[in-house]
Amino acid sequence: MPGSATTGLSFQTPLIFEQGAPARHAASLRPDDLPRVDAKAVLGEMARDVPPVLPEVSEPEAFRHYVRLSQQNFAIDIGMYPLGSCTMKYNPKVNEWAARLPGFGDLHPYMPDELVQGALELMWRLERGLAEVCGMDRVSLHPAAGAQGELAGLMMIRAYHQAQGRDPKKVLIPDTAHGTNPASCALNGLRAVPFPAGEDGIVTAEAIAPFVDDDVAAVMATNPNTVGLFESHIAEIAELVHSKGGLVYGDGANLNALMGKARPGDLGIDVMQFNLHKTFTTPHGGGGPGCGPVGYKALLDPFAPVPVVEKRDGRFVLDQGSRPNSVGRLRSFQGNFGMMVRAYAYLREMGAEGLRQATELAVLNANYLRARLGELWHVPYDTTCMHEVVISDRHLKESGVTTMDVAKRLMDYGFHPPTVYFPLVVKGAMLVEPTETESLQTLDEFVEVMKTISDEAFADPDFVHAAPHSTRLRRLDETQAARKPVLRWTAPETPTEPSSASGGTAETRP
Repeated sequence: MPGSATTGLSFQTPLIFEQGAPARHAASLRPDDLPRVDAKAVLGEMARDVPPVLPEVSEPEAFRHYVRLSQQNFAIDIGMYPLGSCTMKYNPKVNEWAARLPGFGDLHPYMPDELVQGALELMWRLERGLAEVCGMDRVSLHPAAGAQGELAGLMMIRAYHQAQGRDPKKVLIPDTAHGTNPASCALNGLRAVPFPAGEDGIVTAEAIAPFVDDDVAAVMATNPNTVGLFESHIAEIAELVHSKGGLVYGDGANLNALMGKARPGDLGIDVMQFNLHKTFTTPHGGGGPGCGPVGYKALLDPFAPVPVVEKRDGRFVLDQGSRPNSVGRLRSFQGNFGMMVRAYAYLREMGAEGLRQATELAVLNANYLRARLGELWHVPYDTTCMHEVVISDRHLKESGVTTMDVAKRLMDYGFHPPTVYFPLVVKGAMLVEPTETESLQTLDEFVEVMKTISDEAFADPDFVHAAPHSTRLRRLDETQAARKPVLRWTAPETPTEPSSASGGTAETRP
């Protein structure tokens, strides 16, 4: 901020931006010999009359600005990130090394096939590796994210039915499925039909049978589901839906609880998306490029997105036109290749046994937390879970402290909050997913912090209500932020003095 020790500027300095000064710059460019262009002749009304107002900063100022921003964010490289249903596990740095190899990192999507044989072979091998893991016949690497992979899967289902001369509209979605499913239905002109899971959190064939008729295009199943339980009747459900001509879409977001142990394709799933950022350790979030491959059985191959990599006469080619019934392209070029390199590096590093062990540890860690947290916190489905466990704030009711308060207070102890108020079928839910990359010591520390917060809720509820206390930003007015969001930076009118409070009270609490 102006006037701070960081910038050395006085509050009287008439600057638009918090840092920098006129004519200060970080670039050293040689004069170009390009011909001058009349901007108005090229851009018309879009041409600027005056240069844009941008901060003029030196290289140290620019670099320090972005380093400060990075230090203000939480990341999996800093601590445990138990975000249920999102599988925030540690990303091995060897993946980043592989993706930055010049032969991969310097590729251009317009390069001809004969000059990118190594890249195409990696895509070909990755597809077959993913197909083996999930029990599918083929995998399209084209979709840009898990949500787009889900969209692609339903597009293929719709195209399949149309090729059969059918036009069913219903897609059955249990209330323990992922929240993106109805949106994918709507974008495909299909109608989402919700139905409840049983009291034990599991869907049975008997429960879904009344909903299955000739107008059912598909059932969408998240397995394990969003309460962390394995859908043990999925094979029976698939057989029932198939008997009416429908197909089964499997949400692959929770594959981290299955790989090496069970293959969705063997359980009757016809098509599913992968979330490489969850299970195969490609970067998660941050606005960067994603990759959401979609695996499918042979009956859906004619409708798969293009392009796909094929091996012909010992050479690899991008096939972009041999599928006349394809749902087409979903994005530009071939997909986010850097994510494919990272996922392939992880797949080869782990191998079949490593993937199996990752699943076993993920499930073991979740059940350890279920048992330890269940000593104090309410566990609505107190049975063997898969990769994540649901707890709730029920025992805090008399204190007035809520799930949101607990989530905010966890930040003071250096833990990212779990997913809160989801799944919707559990009041005051916290969905905790430890993943396989966290140690027993970290899990024990998390349990102790959760117990401490519970004690604080009864001893000093106002203190917990006001959390977080040690983060750079305090709790936001979420209602105001939703109704009147501030989406544009403006210069501060008055200096912002640093808060004298370091984190609440004089007690030795975070």
